[in-house]
Amino acid sequence: MSREDVDINALLRENIKSMKPYSSARSEFSGNAEVFLDANENYQDFLGGEGRNRYPDPLQRTVKSEISEVFGIETKNIFLGNGSDEAIDLLYRAFTEPKNDKVVVMPPTYGVYSVFANLNAVPMICVDLDSEFQMNLQGISDSIEEYGENLKLIFICSPNNPTANDIDLSAIITILESFPGIVVVDEAYQDFSNRESTLNLLADYKNLVVLRTLSKAWGLANARLGMAFAHEEIISVFTNIKYPYNISGPAQETALKALAKREEVRSGIDTIIESRIQMVDELSKLSFVDRVYPSAANFLLVRVIDANKLYTSLKEMGIIIRNRTNEPGCENCVRITIGSGNENRELLKALRALEGKI
Repeated sequence: MSREDVDINALLRENIKSMKPYSSARSEFSGNAEVFLDANENYQDFLGGEGRNRYPDPLQRTVKSEISEVFGIETKNIFLGNGSDEAIDLLYRAFTEPKNDKVVVMPPTYGVYSVFANLNAVPMICVDLDSEFQMNLQGISDSIEEYGENLKLIFICSPNNPTANDIDLSAIITILESFPGIVVVDEAYQDFSNRESTLNLLADYKNLVVLRTLSKAWGLANARLGMAFAHEEIISVFTNIKYPYNISGPAQETALKALAKREEVRSGIDTIIESRIQMVDELSKLSFVDRVYPSAANFLLVRVIDANKLYTSLKEMGIIIRNRTNEPGCENCVRITIGSGNENRELLKALRALEGKI
């Protein structure tokens, strides 16, 4: 099956269709030169030859070329953002009319979807995940029928945050084939999963946007570099409306260094998965743990007897986890990141000391 009939231009906000993008000095010039007097930069490099006085490549050509090789996606289908959050914000700004169009989100899920919905004055339709944190296809279908052309975006997080589970791929395909708007699959944690990536569906579904990041498996949370993979028409829209120099030079340099360490990253992923398996086993032995949910990410969702008390107790011991008890379907649940061997041991030591107290 495929979906090539989607008219991307028809989905765009009217002012975006007619917008003339800003043209920066570095986007107008490509090639080699010795004297640069086009961008009003300071010719003085006070950091001693690091080139911080010059603007970075606004199109991140070298980084995209490396990402293309790693992920097997053509550069024309790649957008780089200041974290995946930038791409999420651009999706709202490009494809939704404030106070008119709507988006579907599936709680419990990544909170930024709702933050940018509120920021852009776009009403959200919440279709909660079921008791096993899978999609409610009937509820999504009802929303598609009810809101028609005013429903522009559907956000799917897989592996899901905070629940850590994969979303069924066949269910995602069902939505791609039935929804004429943009389907966004956030795969920030995909490197820790065995499920087939939706990147493999890009050639067949023009309305698919896949989000990835270098923050998790690649260990670059501080660099703030996210990726969006999509049909070239969508990538062109992102490029036209992004900030002119949205990825700093240091961030691009850091990304290139990390992308050159692919084998180390793959080994690091294996180590985290092994630690995840061990943590599931150890956490399941604790008397105040009701359930450790299946995980395809670098964290675990754990249901306990009293999440608030557990969080406070660990905080007093200098250990911070995430209390998710107020999220839909996550009553008395905490989220625990898989840390280093020493961090995991310290956590387990603290949890064992709390036996009979939680």
